[in-house]
Amino acid sequence: MNSDYLFVYGTLLKDTTNNEMSKFLNANAAFFGRGYFIGKLYKVSWYPGAVISYNETDKVYGALFKLNNFDSVYKVLDAYEGVDENQPDSSLFKRELVTAFLDDGRTLNTWVYLYNQLLDGIPCIESGDFLRL
Repeated sequence: MNSDYLFVYGTLLKDTTNNEMSKFLNANAAFFGRGYFIGKLYKVSWYPGAVISYNETDKVYGALFKLNNFDSVYKVLDAYEGVDENQPDSSLFKRELVTAFLDDGRTLNTWVYLYNQLLDGIPCIESGDFLRL
């Protein structure tokens, strides 16, 4: 299974502060809609990190984008997110496919960057929405 879609929930959101990578994403992808995936959101530092949850009430809210050029865009975003294909266990984030639920009722398989480190002592963002801290 593959996808040309990316779900973002943190610093890549268009509504976040003046972020060069958010600008890069918006220049290289088309906004597709808002929605959520089943997961939990944490305030790692000045940025959030999400993990998969198996509790359907746990939701991470964000936006979906359809990428214009999958391979070139992901190379840049993987570097930004600290993804190291040669050492995946030590990567800050990992890119995985999840099912996103769009606000209009559609579902879609999409890539998302998930936090890949220990969560000990990291506070949960209960709302699941980085923009509503």
